Amino acid sequence: MTETVHNTEGHGYLATFIGKNGRFLILRVLSQGLVTIDLQCSEGDDLAHVDHLLDSLEAKLKTLLHGTISRMKRLPALRRGADVDRYWPTADGRLVEYDIDEVVYEQDSDYQNIKILHSSQFGNILILNGDVNMADSDLAYTQAIMGGGREQYAGKEVLVLGGGDGGILHEAVKLKPKMVTMVEIDQLVIDGCRKHMRKTCGDVLDSLQGDFYQVLVEDCVPVLKKFAEEGKMFDYVINDLTAVPISTAPEEDSTWEFLRLILDLSIKVLRPDGKYFTQGNCANLTDSLQEYEGLLGRLSCPVSFSKEVVCVPSYMELWVFYTVWKK
Repeated sequence: MTETVHNTEGHGYLATFIGKNGRFLILRVLSQGLVTIDLQCSEGDDLAHVDHLLDSLEAKLKTLLHGTISRMKRLPALRRGADVDRYWPTADGRLVEYDIDEVVYEQDSDYQNIKILHSSQFGNILILNGDVNMADSDLAYTQAIMGGGREQYAGKEVLVLGGGDGGILHEAVKLKPKMVTMVEIDQLVIDGCRKHMRKTCGDVLDSLQGDFYQVLVEDCVPVLKKFAEEGKMFDYVINDLTAVPISTAPEEDSTWEFLRLILDLSIKVLRPDGKYFTQGNCANLTDSLQEYEGLLGRLSCPVSFSKEVVCVPSYMELWVFYTVWKK
C-alpha cells in the first residue's frame, strides 16, 4: 500500500495508505498509547482476503510491539451506504446493528418519515423518524402499556392515543371491552401497518370501525378537549404517542410541555377509579425519567403512579412503563 504521512503538529502519528481495489487504511498512534487502524473497502472486495490481511496485521503488531499490548480488539465491519440501513441508535445513544435485509415500506407523511423494515430475528419493524417503534416480536411492549395483564377490560371504555401500528387495539378488542376509541393522526402509518404489520395488528386496521372499536384519524389534542367539554369519561387511557424525551435540556421544552398537556387532558377524561398507561423510556435515562415523575407531581389533579421495567425484544434495551391514577 502507498503510504502518506500527515503533519499532526505534535499530536501523535497519522498516516494513510492506499492499496489495491480501492482499499484505504488510516493508521493513528496517540501519545497515550492508543493505536487505531481503520480499513475501508469497496463493495465487491474479497472479504476473505480482507480478513486474512487483518489477521496478518494483528500478528505483525504483536511481533513489533513485543508483548507491550495490554489489549487488542477487532470490531465488525460497518456497512456504509448500503441499500438497506442496518444501523439504528438506542435511546441511550448506543449504535445497534440489526439483521435487516429489506425495506418493506417507506413513506414521508405530513408528520414524519415512516419505514417498515424486515429483520430475520424480529420480523417487520416500524421505524418513525429514525426511532424503532414496534416489531412483530414486541408483544411484551403492548402487554406492558396495557397494564401487564393485571387489568379487567371486559365491558370497559378505553381510549388509545396514537397506536397506529394497531398492536394495542388488536390486543384490547380480544378482551371484550364496551368500546375502544383509538385516535391516530397519521393515516400513512395505519396504511403501512395494515399491510405489513399483520402479526402485530391482525385484521383490526382493515376497517376503522368494528363491534368493539372505532379509529379516529385526527389530532388527539382537540379530540381530548372535546371529550373533556362533553364530560365523556374512560376507564382506561393508553398513551402511545411518544416516549419521554431523552434530554432535559431547554431545547426539549416543547416536548415536555406536550407531554404535560396530554397528561392533564387525559386525567380530565379518566374516571375516578380509572387508570392511565404510558411508556417512559430506556431504563438507563434516569434523569429524564425522574423529570417525568416530577411532572406527574405538577398536574392539575393530584395523582399516584407505579412503574414497571420490561425487556422489549427489538429495542435491545430495558424499557420503563408507567401506570397513573387519581388520588
